[in-house]
Amino acid sequence: MPNEIETALRSTATKIAQYVEDVAALTVETKYLDLSDGGEANFEAAKPGLRTIIRLDGDCEAIAPMQRGQGGNLESNTDLIELHQRNLNSAIEYRARMMGALLEALRSYTGR
Repeated sequence: MPNEIETALRSTATKIAQYVEDVAALTVETKYLDLSDGGEANFEAAKPGLRTIIRLDGDCEAIAPMQRGQGGNLESNTDLIELHQRNLNSAIEYRARMMGALLEALRSYTGR
């Protein structure tokens, strides 16, 4: 019959495995509202501006809307990209802190 420490370790390992599965892909979306018509801000009407997905194995996918400018060259919204980069950096830092906390909790249970 497992003792309390073994039970706690199993429970913690199960929670960590679930968390790792949940964070296997970090998705950050930055949306925007077009208020140029002077209407009220309806947050339900926010449209996707940029999306980045970072997988635990290091694969990354970034999608940014582009439009054709004068001369047919593709152009992007640099202000929106800068905002998205700040959001992405915050999400990466948060995930790193959470993973560190989980590893530290596991170490404290195992005494290492």
